[in-house]
Amino acid sequence: MTTETDVLVLGGAGVDTIVYVPELPLPYADSYMVRPGIETRAGQTGDFVALGVSALGLRTHHLDMIGDDYAGDLVRGLHSERGIALTGIPLPGGTKRAVNLVGPDGRRLSLYDDSRSREEDRLPSATVRALAATSRHAHVSITYPCAFALPELRESGVTISTDLHNWDGVNAYHEPFAYEADIVFLSTTALADTEGTMRRIAGRGRADVVVATAGAEGAYLLADGELSHIPAVTPPGPVVDSNGAGDAFAAGFLLGRLTGEPTRRCGLYGAVAGAHACTVPATRADSIGRAELLARVAEWEATA
Repeated sequence: MTTETDVLVLGGAGVDTIVYVPELPLPYADSYMVRPGIETRAGQTGDFVALGVSALGLRTHHLDMIGDDYAGDLVRGLHSERGIALTGIPLPGGTKRAVNLVGPDGRRLSLYDDSRSREEDRLPSATVRALAATSRHAHVSITYPCAFALPELRESGVTISTDLHNWDGVNAYHEPFAYEADIVFLSTTALADTEGTMRRIAGRGRADVVVATAGAEGAYLLADGELSHIPAVTPPGPVVDSNGAGDAFAAGFLLGRLTGEPTRRCGLYGAVAGAHACTVPATRADSIGRAELLARVAEWEATA
């Protein structure tokens, strides 16, 4: 069967309501006057990865459970507008939602609505298998019920990546994703022992690459048993929002991986894409393009 898709993204479709607040943490008050205005837009972790790899020129297909509601229409509209194939399985509980509070320094606090999923929700095995059979790579969001699709993906032979986000290294929910993926991304935010967690992921699971992003400190790369540091890249403009930076990093890294770049250069691709994302307001869903990314990588390499 021919390959029709470079990156199959599973899960992570949803809608965020963005609220800019004067500071984080937000002290208690009866009310706050906020500017810019409160906005609701499509785009959660899977959406942003799909947008990112598509903007970088990779053929992309997104599979998730989505509600028959206004929020679902926003998700479907975003994919249609950007020309990204979307297979939406009906989600009886309604499209996943979150409220993101964004501080003046770009930091984000996400209030995720965990009531949308039911225990019996599943991505149909036949659909997962059919899409995986024509894909080069699958990126699996940790949203429910994507863990149940991992065996079908593994049997199909596609390589798998995942983003554990702010895993603490202990929560058992994340373990199927951490130990079944070939490439694992996570944040250092909640880790007590970054290197120990990275080595445990590689030792217990299938990952040949583990990347821990550390915001302005850059990222840490574990590959072939060697831990190295990926320096942070200076954003091309003011930092206004960190929302989606990790998803952009993953998209940039996957471009490098799927085009045969050395692992450390993949990390640089990710750092450049993540830095760009920090300059994009949370109310927008814009990703760096391939030509701009490659130009910035070349510029950084020339001056490093």
